[in-house]
Amino acid sequence: MRTVTLLIPKVLAKKAEKEGMDLESLILELLIEKLDLDPGDVSKIHADLAEKFLKEGEEVIDEDPVQASEKLYKAAEECVKALTYHFNFEDIIGEVKGRGRWTVTSLEKAVEKISDNIGAWFEEAWDRANYLRVWGFHEAKLDVGAVRRRVSHVERMVSETLRIIRGSRRE
Repeated sequence: MRTVTLLIPKVLAKKAEKEGMDLESLILELLIEKLDLDPGDVSKIHADLAEKFLKEGEEVIDEDPVQASEKLYKAAEECVKALTYHFNFEDIIGEVKGRGRWTVTSLEKAVEKISDNIGAWFEEAWDRANYLRVWGFHEAKLDVGAVRRRVSHVERMVSETLRIIRGSRRE
């Protein structure tokens, strides 16, 4: 995966933050739409990002459980996006395209449909990842141990997503 650094004018960054938008996700969604990528390519992009965020999150747990919580949540979120495109949930994809970004509502709808396809464990793992986002990142209330207790759930989300999308065996 190639990394590119973009300079965003402060006024745009502040406006996006005020609107509750994640700039990285927003830019990615805009690029995907402009390049008119097929769902298979989009699912691979999100799966690669899930793997990246999982690795980054695991690397910083001991030093920074707050950032680890956010990275682990982002890994789970990318799994949801990857599988939404993989299973081609057109209603959700249409909502996201129409809005130009993912919302909590569209993620939740996707989690429910994915769970119906691959098992209830996915929804349970999502709930644990979301807990990391709220209590580990936003509220900064989770210590290293609390974050570590939830890592295996995110790891399973990522490994199963990769297996489904890449056709590889579960590790």
